[in-house]
Amino acid sequence: MGKQHEYSEYQSTGIAWCGKVPAHWSLVPCRAAVDHVVEKNHDGKVQNYLSVMANVGVIPYEEKGDIGNKKPDDLSKCKLVRKGQLVINSMNYSIGSYGMSDYDGVCSPVYIILQANTDTLHKRFALRVFENTPFQKHLATFGNGILAHRAAIGWDDIKGQYIPVPPMEEQEKILHFLDHETAKIDTLIEKQQQLIKLLKEKRQAVISHAVTKGLNPEAPMKDSGVAWLGEVPEHWKLTLFKYLVSQMGGGTPDKGNVSFWNGDIPWVSPKDMKVDYISTSQDFITDAAVKNSSTKLVPEQSILMVVRGMILIHSVPVALTTKPVTINQDMKALIPNKDIQPEFLLFFLKGIKDYILDFVETSAHGTKCLRTEDFENMQLFVPPIDEQVVILSSIKTSLDKLDSLIQKAEQAIILMSERRTALISAAVTGKIDVRNWQAPTSQDQALEQTA
Repeated sequence: MGKQHEYSEYQSTGIAWCGKVPAHWSLVPCRAAVDHVVEKNHDGKVQNYLSVMANVGVIPYEEKGDIGNKKPDDLSKCKLVRKGQLVINSMNYSIGSYGMSDYDGVCSPVYIILQANTDTLHKRFALRVFENTPFQKHLATFGNGILAHRAAIGWDDIKGQYIPVPPMEEQEKILHFLDHETAKIDTLIEKQQQLIKLLKEKRQAVISHAVTKGLNPEAPMKDSGVAWLGEVPEHWKLTLFKYLVSQMGGGTPDKGNVSFWNGDIPWVSPKDMKVDYISTSQDFITDAAVKNSSTKLVPEQSILMVVRGMILIHSVPVALTTKPVTINQDMKALIPNKDIQPEFLLFFLKGIKDYILDFVETSAHGTKCLRTEDFENMQLFVPPIDEQVVILSSIKTSLDKLDSLIQKAEQAIILMSERRTALISAAVTGKIDVRNWQAPTSQDQALEQTA
């Protein structure tokens, strides 16, 4: 990027989130920079329903996937959106739910639609102003809600807030600078994301191969007779899954009984299943709840498995308990018998994730669930206990290396994202002077890469 300089002269704004700004910039209220647009889809004719995704922007609802709020059946109460308008999710603006629409369509009535006043702001400079994280955090303080990131703001909170505005020609310079620099950062972030994807694929392959083929490439093999499994080591024992474990279901204690909740016993539900080893949860219950409801204590060294929920479209979350816990009705606990080591079973189930997904079906209510009876009768080949221990040790050694690389890549993304945020903030509040900035030539870029 090269060294950036400050402006020669500044003025104090008295505004905490932006501090001093260049002396020749204007301070204007948002109502003078952007217009609040409220057009309703009264006749329901416009059917292109748009969503705003955090850190993504405005996209057609169909591209969002199965997350967030559902598309309403009646679109007549929705707001119209025009291409080039700013769209802000009033509930989630502080976590990056905003964007400039590339589409004509309709959106949720809780979204805020803004149109840049092009006598004051370039359209895309308006986007950069609302992309400025300190400004987002400032506006979030006016929101009303239980959770900080779900605190709704409105146009009345925005319209009186003053923003620094450079001359139009200078806005163009800032836009060119930010477009170039953020594109470079975005490319680097994308490369790290691709690396993480490849490392996670490698991680899955390491687990899958170890638990289905073993570690010895010279071991005599035999046909398993199971299409997805192919050949397995000759000495591995054929069994059905139900002969390796006993199972426990879960349940939900009465939510209206206060004596059942906020105890010290973890009550695990699918939202907690983001780790390999589990000893805590977001919700806790009491001894009274265990004694007087359908949920029972699951012993330590059991495998927890999600058997109902939309996550089963693509994943089968499993985790090993490291202390006694309870579970809700969307989970199963698998208690290993003497023929399988608990931690080996954890990685075994992770390793055959794609095969387990074949047992997932859609219930009458539209949610996904595991066909338990078919799953229990799954044919498996299991190594002897002593070999399980050796395989497990090898898997963990490999995963330690891969997880370390994944962690480094994730940390690099965090640092680059912070750099991107700081750069936008510095540019739109005049902390750096980019009026004389020139996009580097291809020769400059080649020298920069070899430096």
